[in-house]
Amino acid sequence: MASYVVGDLQGCLEPLQRGLDALAFDPARDRLWLVGDLVNRGPDSLGTLRFLRALGGAVQAVLGNHDLHLLALLLGGRSPSKKDTLTEILEAEDREGLTAWLRAWPLLHYDPAHDAVMVHAGIPPGFDLPAAQAGAAEVAAALQGPEGPAFLSAMYGNEPRCWAESLDGMPRLRWLVNAFTRMRVLGADGGLDLTFKGPLTALPPGRRPWFDGLHRDFATRRVLFGHWAALDGEGPPAPCLALDTGCVWGGALTFYCLDDGTFHREEACP
Repeated sequence: MASYVVGDLQGCLEPLQRGLDALAFDPARDRLWLVGDLVNRGPDSLGTLRFLRALGGAVQAVLGNHDLHLLALLLGGRSPSKKDTLTEILEAEDREGLTAWLRAWPLLHYDPAHDAVMVHAGIPPGFDLPAAQAGAAEVAAALQGPEGPAFLSAMYGNEPRCWAESLDGMPRLRWLVNAFTRMRVLGADGGLDLTFKGPLTALPPGRRPWFDGLHRDFATRRVLFGHWAALDGEGPPAPCLALDTGCVWGGALTFYCLDDGTFHREEACP
């Protein structure tokens, strides 16, 4: 049995299937972890969801910002943006089943056997593992509960920037969503700066990568994340692992084996 973690798919089904074939992946034996952003911008978001759903219990995913956006289109009354490539899902006959499958995933997954945490963007600054698990659980309860459509409709926005335990209601949930699914860098005050998308070499003055604010609880614990394609897998200190290598932008799809620490890369479709 082997467990593989794969970076942001964003509808790039063919490189995913090519990589799984190269790794001799067997869903009856092996496990596939997904760091989120399964859909959008790429060529086959509908096929990607159908393929992953068919793998059943072999899959463990966390939600990314594009996945939450799709759920907002399906349930929260949002309208697609010009760059979205999600129309096939919105019009699919099996969209209700795909929606339920996607909606059930959390924002954070922790596996004690591998002592590894998987999130889409990062761990909220200063949060230890129990605090991060509790924050992700708050969002999951809102998403999966009866007020899920209202939550999805109201989750958009960049405020509040800074965390406070006293935050309540939608501002609290929005901050948690942004930290888990959109965060890349922090400001001098420790607040979220959600505008920067470039490489570490281009960081503006007074900005630092989110992983510089990690709690000591993660000093030896693997943190697996995606979202930040401009890192191209480089930059975060061990044991953090950046797995978004920009497949949808013409880069590669990266697979990481949790068991032996090896990497496998599949180039994007030409």
